[in-house]
Amino acid sequence: MPDASILDIADVHKTYGDFTALKGVTLAVNRGEFIALVGPSGCGKTTLLKQIAGFEDVTSGAIRIEGQDMAGVPAALRPTSMVFQKLALFPHMTVAQNIGFPLKLRKVAPREIAARVDDMIRLMDLKPQYLTRFPKALSGGEQQRVALARSMISQPKLLLLDEPLSALDVKLKKVLQAELKRLHRSVGVTFVHVTHDLEEAMMLADRICVMRAGRILQLGEPADIYYRPANPFVAGFIGDNNLLPITVSGRDANGISWASPHFAARDTHLPPIMVAADVAAGPALMMVRPELIRRYDDAETPDFALSAVITEVFTKGGTVQYRARSTTGFDLAIEIQGTSVLPMQLDEPVRLGWQKKDIWVLTPEAA
Repeated sequence: MPDASILDIADVHKTYGDFTALKGVTLAVNRGEFIALVGPSGCGKTTLLKQIAGFEDVTSGAIRIEGQDMAGVPAALRPTSMVFQKLALFPHMTVAQNIGFPLKLRKVAPREIAARVDDMIRLMDLKPQYLTRFPKALSGGEQQRVALARSMISQPKLLLLDEPLSALDVKLKKVLQAELKRLHRSVGVTFVHVTHDLEEAMMLADRICVMRAGRILQLGEPADIYYRPANPFVAGFIGDNNLLPITVSGRDANGISWASPHFAARDTHLPPIMVAADVAAGPALMMVRPELIRRYDDAETPDFALSAVITEVFTKGGTVQYRARSTTGFDLAIEIQGTSVLPMQLDEPVRLGWQKKDIWVLTPEAA
């Protein structure tokens, strides 16, 4: 299990002329942790990775690795290794030469280089006969394994991954995601992984750091990010969801009292555990994930219910996804797993419901 902090980022700013890419980022990463940085393009996640690696200097703030301030420490002398989106394998070098290149730069003895290359080949489940091949003779997945082996051979304290799987097809990406997870368990190195793929982050990371416009919006375990997002942006970025308008009439130590004209409720009081800390009297949003909404018969009594009409039906493998419009005029997403018979049809009137234990209340974003 992760324990003491290995990476401490304190109030880091990064500016390029008039543009500020990082705006006071503070983050502590635990030793042995797998942390994912996610967010839309241009949010600052790759910029932050470059600051950690030492490819760029911070404008202000501090980055410490194992307690040592990295100010003025060049990338080559930091205990980090980075895998880029474009793998940058040397086309004129064999697989063995590519993997061993970081050690050659450090003037490690050839015999030790060969032994450690063999270790990396076994770790990355590459066939020994690949050692004499050139990158162009390898598949995309094999090239990715070579790049990972090259990044690990110098035994870094931090492995920095900048969307290394983004160019792969879906099937191969799933295979390499499993390989990354296995590699992390095997070597115990701290991984900092940049991705725009939320499913990938949820699958791989111990914690997820959601960024927007150079700031961290939320840091937490995947389940916390998914089911208890800090704000509507995080809620929308971390998968499909439903944000239903409600009005909070009051809040105290026991929770909130609320009402909504859009759906029926068995109880209009919610305890604090279901409500974000910043929710106060006034407009609020009740979030419920699509997979937690289902159809109910008239005789059933879910905690919350409304009438709607199915407007779209999408079949995706073993999942059926629906769009429905309520009688009060807002749209909902519904997702049902593992059904071979469509339980709802296009244009069908339905009664939809969800349970109190499945909701989360948060504050609308300011206009």
